[in-house]
Order: sequence, then structure tokens, then C-alpha cells
Amino acid sequence: MATMNESLDQFLARAESLLARLDAWLPPAPPAIDWRKVRAARWQRHFQHGALLPVAEPQLVAWQSLRGIDEQKAALDRNTRQFVAGLPANNALLSGSRGCGKSSLVKAMLGRHAKQGLRLIEVDRADLVHLPEIAQAIAGQPYRFIVFCDDLSFEADDPAYKALKAVLDGSIAGAPGNLLIYATSNRRHLMPEFFDENAEATRRGGEVHPGESTEEKLSLADRFGLWLSFFPFDQDAYLDIVESWVVALGGRVDAAMRGEALQWAILRGGRSGRVARQFAADWVGRQGLKR
Repeated sequence: MATMNESLDQFLARAESLLARLDAWLPPAPPAIDWRKVRAARWQRHFQHGALLPVAEPQLVAWQSLRGIDEQKAALDRNTRQFVAGLPANNALLSGSRGCGKSSLVKAMLGRHAKQGLRLIEVDRADLVHLPEIAQAIAGQPYRFIVFCDDLSFEADDPAYKALKAVLDGSIAGAPGNLLIYATSNRRHLMPEFFDENAEATRRGGEVHPGESTEEKLSLADRFGLWLSFFPFDQDAYLDIVESWVVALGGRVDAAMRGEALQWAILRGGRSGRVARQFAADWVGRQGLKR
């Protein structure tokens, strides 16, 4: 019996020694965020879990720089003001053409309402399974948090899909009152659909009721109370955005600039705010070199 106890003691001592050496290699747990000083954070994986890491200098977008999306600006700003004021507000899905200001509009909310207590948490799509942990981390905070997920879309068997669906509407725990989700996507329906799913009588992969499968896929977007759609800009709106960026970057607007801006859009395959900003950077930079 004594020999068995000695062996057990030796095993425990060696295990404690091994754990101590492993702890030396592991990175320390990140400190708790002081939201009085931090306006934005990112959820970053930390082994099997994750942690909120502060963003020292968040990329803020000037409100006046967002052109050609006045209706979308007004709707999201109103929803955010309701949220910051402690009034009922909706989770928002911003979908549509690429480069037309979806992500920039969400970022502009932080600069516009940070003084009123708004904070922004960016989460990658793959990390949406950690939404319950994020909700727990900010529970009880006196600030209002927008969880921002950019370029959201899912595959049919993606585990993050059900995690997001439960937090939006469906979990018995629900989301805390100080949290909203703003997501952007290039597609209105966040999961892929197939033509044969629209035919109830068609057999696909053993699915007895394919129509119900389609309803399941559409139900995620339905859980966002506010839908905002973004469309490609017409020529006049595109040139207006180009001019605003050229002026903001310290350049000069002239007739040659407008012609080159249109050629730039043709080569890039479309007119968008992103294309306009990229052209403005190129134009102002080239003019600066000539001077």
C-alpha cells in the first residue's frame, strides 16, 4: 500500500512539474478591457476559446465622406440612435453590391456615437460560434455594443450559422440588451440555395421535404429586423464620390480627372465607392509627383 502511495505521489509531482513547464510557454491571458478608454475590439482566437483584444486606433469613417447612400445612412443611424438611447432597436443586415459603403457605414456609426457610449466589436465569420462568450464578456457593462461581422455568408454545414441564428432569435438565453449585430454581405440570402430545392417533388440527397430545407436557409436573414440594400452607383453619383475623395486627399478637380475616373471604372468592371476612392488615391498621388 505504501509503495502504491509513493508511486502516486511521484506521478502527481511529475504532472505538476510538466504543467508548470507548459504554463511557461503559454501566452498570458489578456487583461480585461477598460471600455472607458477603448472604443473598439476584435475577438481573436485563444487556443480553443478566444479573447477580446482592444484596437488601439480603430479605422473610423467620416460621416460626410459617405456619398450616394443617403437613405441607408439615415435608416442605420436612426436604428443606432435608438440603441444608444436604450430604446428598442433591430439587428441589421447590409447586403448588396461590393464596394458601395456597407462596411464603411457600420464603421461610421462608431465615430458618430462613441461619445454616447457606443462600442464596436469585430468578429470573423468563423468565430461566430463564440458569440455566447462575447455576450458573457460584455454583460453588465454600461456601454452599448455592436458586434460587427463583415462579408457574412455560410456553407450548408457551417456551425457558425446556427450559433448566429440562436443569438439573433431562438435561444432561450437570448442576446443581452446591450448588444446588437450588424452584418454585411454581398448576398441577401446568407446560405447557398439550389434550383432543385424549389421543387417539392424533387429528391435531392435523401431530403424528403426539400421545401422545408429552403425555408430553413431563408430563416437566418429573417432574423435581422433591419435590411438595407446597396446598389451600384450611376455615373453622376460615382463622379460625385470621386470628387469628394480627391478634395479630401488634397487634390484638384478638373475635366481631365473626370474622364480618367470614368476610364478607371470601366477597367475595374464597375462604379462603386471603393473604386472611386482607389482612383482618387492614384490621381492625387500622380499629381503630387508631377508637382
